[in-house]
Amino acid sequence: MTAKAAGHDDEPGIAAGEAAAGTRPVAGARRAALGDPLVELLFRLGDDRLILGHRLSELTGHGPILEEDIATANMALDLIGQAASMLKLAGELEGKGRDEDALAYFRDAVQFRNCLLVEQPNGDFAQTMARQFLFDAYSVLLLDELSRASHAGIAAVAAKSLKEAKYHLRHSSEWVLRLGDGTDESHARMQRAIGALWRFTGELFVADEVEAAAAAKGAAVDLSGVQARWDTMVDDVLARATLRRPTDTAMQRGGRSGRHTEHLGHLLATMQIVARSHPGATW
Repeated sequence: MTAKAAGHDDEPGIAAGEAAAGTRPVAGARRAALGDPLVELLFRLGDDRLILGHRLSELTGHGPILEEDIATANMALDLIGQAASMLKLAGELEGKGRDEDALAYFRDAVQFRNCLLVEQPNGDFAQTMARQFLFDAYSVLLLDELSRASHAGIAAVAAKSLKEAKYHLRHSSEWVLRLGDGTDESHARMQRAIGALWRFTGELFVADEVEAAAAAKGAAVDLSGVQARWDTMVDDVLARATLRRPTDTAMQRGGRSGRHTEHLGHLLATMQIVARSHPGATW
């Protein structure tokens, strides 16, 4: 219950100057111009999984038990593999000669389109699993819809990723149940983690011009329907785990348009340092 990555043991944070309530964006970076909607959609899909995969990789060697240490590392590899497929397709559709490595290691924070939820620090094991569960439930439902997209490339990467996402959801939901309905200490930690991360979930379901334009190009997603199914799924797990659903509806957003919490900059500095220190190097 005390597994933490070095330098990442702080609570979920917000960039200085952000509004305290409402569905308002994180302050700081100026919004970057949006490009082709299918490329933007793939950036969102790929960046979510790249950043969450890196977060999980920070816990390698810090799992509460050996089996969980291995499971977490495998999920990190799954997510990074999914991100590679999605960013590769994004680079091909973009047509600027950028492959998945260039998109992962040579973009700045303002160019990343991941949701704020996945960039939050690992914290203790309850917080790691709460973050994973909240994202996994969304990921399974979203990928299921995209696997039926008329755009063949997006449908293919979504269908392949969906198989792994279902396993991730089963794994993370079991930990929410185990900790929520466990000891007084584990229950308190999981309840605190759900409460701290809840404000980042609203962003997952905010429809904007990217979704509308992507739908017209063969990648339609009914985010309101995804949210309704997500609510049902999450409420069921929380109830069985004897956890309370947070009642605070003040949500934070900004990641989809390049406005992030301060945590992403620190994460990218670590993730990108080798590639940026040795550009063009091969192994």
